[in-house]
Amino acid sequence: MNNFNEIPFFIRLALKLLMLSLIACIIFLGQNIIVPFAFALLLAILLLPVNVFLERKGIPRAIAIIISLIISIIVISGIIYFLATQIVRFMSDIPAIQNRLNEHLQTLQEWINRNLPFTTKEQTQIINNATDKIKDSGTGFIGQTFLSVTQTITYILLIPVYSFLLLYYRDMIRKFLADIFNKEHEEKVADILKESRIIVQSYMAGLIIEMSIVASLNAIGFVVIGVQYAILLGLMAAILNMIPYIGGLIATIICMIITLTSSQYITDIIWVAIVLMIVQFIDNNILMPKIVSSKVKINALISILGVITGGALAGISGMFLSIPGIAILKVIFDRVEELKPWGMLLGDEITGTRKSEIYKRLEKMRHRKKINKLP
Repeated sequence: MNNFNEIPFFIRLALKLLMLSLIACIIFLGQNIIVPFAFALLLAILLLPVNVFLERKGIPRAIAIIISLIISIIVISGIIYFLATQIVRFMSDIPAIQNRLNEHLQTLQEWINRNLPFTTKEQTQIINNATDKIKDSGTGFIGQTFLSVTQTITYILLIPVYSFLLLYYRDMIRKFLADIFNKEHEEKVADILKESRIIVQSYMAGLIIEMSIVASLNAIGFVVIGVQYAILLGLMAAILNMIPYIGGLIATIICMIITLTSSQYITDIIWVAIVLMIVQFIDNNILMPKIVSSKVKINALISILGVITGGALAGISGMFLSIPGIAILKVIFDRVEELKPWGMLLGDEITGTRKSEIYKRLEKMRHRKKINKLP
C-alpha cells in the first residue's frame, strides 16, 4: 500500500485523530516552551519586512534585527507604561471604591431582606464564611501569582532572544524545511511558507489597527457618558477584544463590574454595556470583516472551537495564538491533496461569495456520476 488513500478509511481516520491527540498533548505538556517560541515567531514574522528593508540599505543582518527589535520594544514599553499609569490611578482610588462597594452591598442586603427569606444577620454570616475561605486559600493564591509573574518575566526575556535567532537564521530554517521533503514538493513548500508569512503579517497588522480603533471608540464613548477610568476601560476592552468572539463578552462583564465599584449610579453600568454593544456591533460588521477577516478566511465555528481549545491547552496565550495557528494549518491543508477536505472545513468559502460556484461544481460531479452509470 504505497498510496495512503488505499488504506481503509477507519484506519486513516484513527491515525489522524491519534496525530491530533499527540499534538494537543505536546502543546499542553510543553506550553512553557512552545508559547514563548510561538509569540517570538509571530514577532519575527511581523518584523521581517523591516529587517529586509534595512538589509537592502546595506545594514548587516544582526544590526538590522537589533534595530527592529529595539523599535518594537520601545512601542510595546510605551503601551505598557501608558496602561500602568492608568492602573496606578485606579489603585489610588481604592479607598473610595471600597466605600462605594459597601454602599452597594448595603443596598443589596436591604433588597434581599425585603424580598427573600434571608435576614441581614444571615447574609453577613454567609459573607464572613466566604471571606474566611478566601483568606485560607490566600497562600495558594499568592504562590500562583508569584509563579505567573515569574513566567511572564521569563517570556519577556525569551521572546526577543528567540525572535533575534529566528530572523538571523531564517535562510537556514527555510532551507531545512525545503530539504526535509522530496524535491518534487520543494515549490509547494516554498508557496506554503510564503503564503503563511503573508497571512500572519496581514492578520497581525490588521489586528493592531482594529485594536487601536476599538480602544479609541470605547474611550470616546466612556468619556461622553462620564464614566471614571474611561481610557483604562477602553484600552482593556480593546485588548480583550483581540480574543475572537469570547473576548468581547469578557470585556463587557469586567467593565460593568469596575464601573459598579467606581460609580454610585446604577445607570452608568447600563450605559457602559450600551457603549460596548455599539462598538462591538461596529467592530463585528465593519472593522473585523474589512480589516482582519479579509486576511484570514476561517469560519466562525472553527474560530470559536479553536479559541476554546487554545485556552484549554495553553491558557490566555493559547487563545491569542489559536487564530494565527489555524490560519497556517489551513494554508498547509489547502496545499496537500490528502488534507484538502480539512482545509475546506476550516474555511468559510461555502457560506461566502463562492457559494454558487461550489454548488455548481457539486452539480457537475453529480451529473458526471449519472452519465458514468448509464449503460
